[in-house]
Amino acid sequence: MARAARLGLLGARALALLVVASVALLPLVSSDDGYRHCERVVRGWADSSTGREKDGDKLSLKDLLFFLHIPRTGGRTYFHCFLKKLYTNAQECPRSYDKLRFDPSLTSKLPRERTSVVTILRNPVDRVFSTYEFSVEVAARFLVHPNLTSAKLMTTRVLTKSRAVSTLDIWPWKYLVPWMREDLFARRDARVDKEHSSKKINAYDVEDMVMPLHEYINDPVAHEIIHNGATFQITGLTNNSYFDGAHEVRHCVRQHPDLGHIVLDVAKNRLDQMLYVGLTEDHEESARLFAHMVGVQVLSQSGTLNLDLKEDLLSENDPHPSMVEPEEEEINEHLNSTHGWQNNEALNSTSDEQGNGNMTVGKLMEAYETCIARLRKSQSNRRKISLKKVAEANFSKEARKLVPEAILKQIISLNSLDMELYDHAKKIFTQEHLMLKAQQSVVGPHRQLAEQKGWTDIICSDGICSPWMVVMLGLGIAAIIALLSFAVTTRRRTSKLKV
Repeated sequence: MARAARLGLLGARALALLVVASVALLPLVSSDDGYRHCERVVRGWADSSTGREKDGDKLSLKDLLFFLHIPRTGGRTYFHCFLKKLYTNAQECPRSYDKLRFDPSLTSKLPRERTSVVTILRNPVDRVFSTYEFSVEVAARFLVHPNLTSAKLMTTRVLTKSRAVSTLDIWPWKYLVPWMREDLFARRDARVDKEHSSKKINAYDVEDMVMPLHEYINDPVAHEIIHNGATFQITGLTNNSYFDGAHEVRHCVRQHPDLGHIVLDVAKNRLDQMLYVGLTEDHEESARLFAHMVGVQVLSQSGTLNLDLKEDLLSENDPHPSMVEPEEEEINEHLNSTHGWQNNEALNSTSDEQGNGNMTVGKLMEAYETCIARLRKSQSNRRKISLKKVAEANFSKEARKLVPEAILKQIISLNSLDMELYDHAKKIFTQEHLMLKAQQSVVGPHRQLAEQKGWTDIICSDGICSPWMVVMLGLGIAAIIALLSFAVTTRRRTSKLKV
């Protein structure tokens, strides 16, 4: 009887241990099932999104040009200072820049065989800094109002009457600016009953006035919209995407970071297929490459190009002093008025008229530099006015150096996909630069021959011009010259033998 009791007690303990063990294992099983589900979701999306078939000639401009604008990369300057000068208003898709630019899934609705895509990437750490700064700058414009309710009512009233595109209509600012605006008003209200603290660690940690950078990057809003934003945007996975499953894919990648490489591969593949990839940090060279790789072909197709390569050969020792250094002055995209809804004076003063029949790449660059100088001055003045109400948030390149190393490392970690994608973009940029220099070194010496035969007749067919045709033409001419030289030398030798 006692033995049976002991066995029963042991059995009960064993059962209890089994139950405990089962309960302990449940999260592991559940987690494993969750991972497998997420892997199926991410891989299923990737299989339907990669489009790995290679285009015959990705360097040739197709009928349609889609500018994929990643925020805080200087894309606004390209739109107003390049594209608005290369294309007439009639050739532009109405409001496409402000309404469509942030959802690359829209390119799937365009005929792939007729559409070229261009974009610009920026160092992810600098892009996070810039996103934070611009969020504060635009939100601070509303501090002229006595309270948040007044600011919202005035904004609604003005936007209802105006047909202009507001910053508050554009992704991601339609989420980031209201979020920062509410925070600024809350901090201002909290300062009313207490003395303002004069103690300041750095411009990015003035917590009694502005949300500190370390809080900003750790907020769920930043995780949803900002971190790895370039990778998610290029793959069409932002919270602004038309793809219903975008949120689940993003959620799975954040929950299981090792699945991020699948999304990253799709993003790299899409960069590889683009006509042009620029870098914000190398702004001057990026602009020159755009003019030579894209601008030349647009002008050629429209019949307005008088190609003059002699004055435009890329040179390491030929800097353009009027070009803007993005680290010194932000080349930002959304240059609206102090209240954030009217069109910018500098943008209105730029000409939308396409280049005339005497346009050269050099003249296109001159027009670009004049335009960007106006934007630089306008933005500098606007930033000073906007930040007066939060004067201690004096953002600058020097102020960034005071941000603790731990925060910089955290930004890098939170944007690991973008960091790797940016490295890939730098490799593409280097290839573009070398290819163009090689192309120009071949074409340059034979420019006169090309002019005699008619440049567009040589490199264009049915109005479509290919950079590779330029290279092939140059190689062909070089081969002909080599053969002629060989023939002349052989003839001379033969003549000597006959004598």
